[in-house]
This record gives sequence, structure tokens and C-alpha cells, in this order.
Amino acid sequence: MSDSFRHIVRIKNTNIEGDRRVDYALTGIQGIGQRTAKAITKLSGVNPEKRLGTIKDEEVEKIEEAIDQLEEEAPGWFLNRTKDYKTGEDKHVIGSDLIVTHRQDLDRMKKINSYKGVRHKKGKKVRGQRTRSTGRSGTTVGVKRAELQKQKSTDED
Repeated sequence: MSDSFRHIVRIKNTNIEGDRRVDYALTGIQGIGQRTAKAITKLSGVNPEKRLGTIKDEEVEKIEEAIDQLEEEAPGWFLNRTKDYKTGEDKHVIGSDLIVTHRQDLDRMKKINSYKGVRHKKGKKVRGQRTRSTGRSGTTVGVKRAELQKQKSTDED
């Protein structure tokens, strides 16, 4: 490793390990997955197979500009926030903004008492999963077989 290698690179207020490849290192930013990271490297013109710690400051700036331009360059279905509730625009939200918008969405659903909001309030499963056998907590976990057999035998008598 040369002197110019950086172990930590800061991109969009996120510290990323420098020993990972550029395209996989970008997935360390919340809101950027593998597919988005590949699109960003293609848009910025940075070699995705380089290690993030070896790229120059100019290339880091290109990556940050590409992240900012993603909303204009990518189609609407590619972004992670299509038809935003307040503005109606297609956006790509990353980092702490993603956490804040997600929390606001949950609070809005709880406030208007939508089905999903009520499920979130109660701490139950939201997306239609079964709850008969999974997602149990507290005293509802498990069935005592001996007690059931004793109860069955007393019912028969």
C-alpha cells in the first residue's frame, strides 16, 4: 500500500472503508444498493474495480456529483422514493434523510389510522405475513403438550 491510500473515505456524510471496491463501497451509504452504486460509478466515470482508498479527491467529488445528479439522469422507477407524499416528485433519498423520511411516513400512517399504521402501532406484522405460528412473544410462545392432553382427558370424562 502506498502513502496515498486512505483507510476511511468520507462521501455524503458517511465514512466508508477504503479497502473495498468502489462499486461495493458505495453500498455503505444508506439508500444506495448494488445496482444504484454501479449506476453512480458509470455516471461519474470512475473505475468501479479500483479500491476506494486509492482514488483521488477529484474522483470522490465526481462520485458525489453523480449521486446528486442521479435524480435527473435515472428514470423514475430506479429511484427509491417515487411520487413523494408532499411534492409528488420522484426522489432518491440517502443517508440520514432516508431515516427521517421513513419515520415521517410511519408517523403519518399511525396518525391517520391506516391499516399499516395500526399494525405498526401494535407491533404486529404489517405486510400480510402469517401470525399464527410466528412473531410470538411473551407467554404465548409454545404449547404445553402435557397440559393439552390432561385437559383433553378431563373433557372426555
